[in-house]
Amino acid sequence: MTNSTASVPAKPGLHRRLYNWVLHWADTPYALPALFVLSFAESSFFPIPPDILLLPLCLGQPTKALRYAFWCSVASVLGGIAGYWMGYGLWNVGLDQICYQYVPGFTEEKFMHVGELYEEWSYWIVFTAGFTIIPYKLFTISAGVFGISFIPFVIASLAGRSARFFLVAWLLRRYGQPIREFIEKRLGWMMILFCALLLGGFVLVKYVL
Repeated sequence: MTNSTASVPAKPGLHRRLYNWVLHWADTPYALPALFVLSFAESSFFPIPPDILLLPLCLGQPTKALRYAFWCSVASVLGGIAGYWMGYGLWNVGLDQICYQYVPGFTEEKFMHVGELYEEWSYWIVFTAGFTIIPYKLFTISAGVFGISFIPFVIASLAGRSARFFLVAWLLRRYGQPIREFIEKRLGWMMILFCALLLGGFVLVKYVL
């Protein structure tokens, strides 16, 4: 007698279900509003990066790729600003425990480490978080908690987020489907390498030259 439960597929985890839910908006008339909301939310609490939706939108309509990147960047920076003021005004009234328990990648240890990074690298670390796969939300909320100057924070966020999303949109517009798999698997690490080289240059200037 066969086991009737053997053929029942395992239920996907929460992260995969969120991923699929985000991706399904690409085939709806509400794709651009969904991209805007997702980009905004990801900057402070949502775990799925907006690139997941940006990729199929740019592939489906290459002529609108830069438009999608623009709105993705604007929404993400606005979300970062919201995260900044959340950290500034709500951290000591319960937001800290909410972040530690419910925001993916947000732990007390990482939070304290971010404070050390701000002291050492200032706004370059905001740019790096905005440009790479490092959780940007960890830095937006922390910037408010640590009282980082607001205007330079916004400028660094705008530079990092725009560079990331416009690069993805340009690559997809230029090369189309063949570049998609490469972007999904390797671009995040290439961005980290780029930022490591950039920061390494500043270290060289500071301590060697």
